[in-house]
Amino acid sequence: MSTADAVRDELLKSNSAFRDLVHQHQDFEARLSELAHLTYPNEDEQLEEITLKKRKLAIKDEIYAMMQQQVVSH
Repeated sequence: MSTADAVRDELLKSNSAFRDLVHQHQDFEARLSELAHLTYPNEDEQLEEITLKKRKLAIKDEIYAMMQQQVVSH
C-alpha cells in the first residue's frame, strides 16, 4: 500500500468532510460515465457534462490538498 493510499484510508475513516468529497467525486464520475454513453446528448446534457467535469476537478484538488495537509501535519 502506498503512502497516498494510507493517508486516503485514514482520512476516509476519520474525516467526514473528506468522506463527503470522495463520495461526491464518485457520484460525478458515475454521472459523467452515463453522459459519455449518450449517442446524441442535448444541449442541457452537454452543459451538465462540462459543469460536472469542472466541479469534479475542483473536488479532486480539494481531496489532494486535504491529503497533503494530513501528510504535513503528521
